[in-house]
Amino acid sequence: MTAEKVWLKSYPDGIPATIDPELYGSLPHLLEESFSRYSERKAYACMGSTMGYREWDRHSRDLAAWLQQRGLPKGARVAVMMPNVLQYPIAVAAVLRAGFTVVNVNPLYTARELEHQLADSGAEAIVILENFAITLEKVLPHTQVKHIVVASMGDMLGFGKGALVNFVVRKVKKLVPGFSLPNAVPFRAALRAGAGFDLRKPDLAHEDIAFLQYTGGTTGLSKGAMLTHRNVIANMLQNDAWAGPALLKEGNGKQVVTVCALPLYHILALNACMLMGARWGAMNLLVPNPRDMAGFAKELAKYRVNFFPGVNTLFNALLNQPELAKVDFSGLRITLGGGMAVQQVVSERWIKMTGSPILEGYGLSETSPTATLCRPDQQCFSGTIGLPVPSTEVAILDENGKALPFGQPGEIAIRGPQVMAGYWRRPSETANVMTASGYFKSGDIGIMDEQGYVRIVDRKKDMILVSGFNVYPTEVECVVAAHPMVLECACIGVPDAGSGEAVKLFVVRKDPSLTSEQLMDYCRQQLTAYKKPKHIEFRDSLPKSNVGKILRRELREDPREEKAAA
Repeated sequence: MTAEKVWLKSYPDGIPATIDPELYGSLPHLLEESFSRYSERKAYACMGSTMGYREWDRHSRDLAAWLQQRGLPKGARVAVMMPNVLQYPIAVAAVLRAGFTVVNVNPLYTARELEHQLADSGAEAIVILENFAITLEKVLPHTQVKHIVVASMGDMLGFGKGALVNFVVRKVKKLVPGFSLPNAVPFRAALRAGAGFDLRKPDLAHEDIAFLQYTGGTTGLSKGAMLTHRNVIANMLQNDAWAGPALLKEGNGKQVVTVCALPLYHILALNACMLMGARWGAMNLLVPNPRDMAGFAKELAKYRVNFFPGVNTLFNALLNQPELAKVDFSGLRITLGGGMAVQQVVSERWIKMTGSPILEGYGLSETSPTATLCRPDQQCFSGTIGLPVPSTEVAILDENGKALPFGQPGEIAIRGPQVMAGYWRRPSETANVMTASGYFKSGDIGIMDEQGYVRIVDRKKDMILVSGFNVYPTEVECVVAAHPMVLECACIGVPDAGSGEAVKLFVVRKDPSLTSEQLMDYCRQQLTAYKKPKHIEFRDSLPKSNVGKILRRELREDPREEKAAA
């Protein structure tokens, strides 16, 4: 398929056609090299405090040794459930250095969502911020979790400042609901105990699983993409080969400053910020709450940032903050837009404000994540998702899996060292998305031109994209259908100025007294905020096929929807 690799002719000078994943034997190899090489540099800044590479090394070593003392076998799954705080990179590095597998968990998950992910992954340990411990308490008996480390917001901010932050978070803002986890160990206590143990270097191979990265499932349940050490190393090196020359041209040994506003539990931030940051010896500016746009803009004004990964909605919201005018963007080399389509109006406003175009990229959890990127020297909005990155092949396939000619729309398929090993304990679902020749079928519809540039023309027909996060209608429908007053339901995505798309729910009531407020409250308890319907419409019936399948397509094409959108 696509034997010509025409995209290579469109590469900028200096970007190689291939990368060598053998450069690092494992992710701990990469991290420990950076700990040594950049020991005098700052690695992270968060809430006015910093953590150096030397401290990151020591803390992750101590936590890794503590985890090993729990007697967990090599490859044991350890969940990490926190926002962007200093404890997150410590925990992820510790799990990897101990020889275990990281299970990244969205801290805003409901009890139902958390129970599924912990039970499905078979996680035996978890590192969690206390703000979300009450959710863990609710599901703990239904999981295999035996070891719990509970972190507090102020743990790594220094004694005085940390105590003040914890007081405000707990007592003033009341962001820590009461919980009971009798066998839990405080984060700082685990570090102190781990300092007394030796860290045994695990015998890790390229094919060992580094991350279980959960993504939406067509059955309504999320599934874990098995990302091996080789997958993640390869994609980090692909991103580095593409972006490194442009970023590192600061020269004179100046340190790259990366904005880490996307959550580290998301594969894009994990790779582009934490791992590429380690490779470059960069300092990551961690943003625990990017929804506080005014505070975010004020924090940006304190630094001369060089690399800014984000999503369209984030850039759009920042552009509406007056404080952004005070930010020095003279050092901004690359703004990366992923997760959802970048709108031309946002791109044009961003380049006017910062002097840096938003370069679009494309990828999925299953591809670690990057598959394509726009050229780093691009100066304006292109409307494409760029070119396949080094060592990557992209083919456009018809319904029978045959490669299509240039300019013809078909399913985007990806082959390369970053493509996952498969879905955790779901061989049939793995078989459904992999071709015999090793291509991963994305489900997204795209076109490739004769220069190798790819443009997305459609998405998986039913998936909804809310602020860069995938929402699968089946999951929402399964939750709503369980309500005793609901007879039938279906949901679709509708245009939304704030989030790109919003979830609209159609419901046939079993009990006519059911109100939209009642149903919204129910969904609020069962679904993470971005999955919750924004609109609810009650109907007498829903369109169905001749075998009784509800036709979401007809709901999307309903003239009433077009009128509402207009």
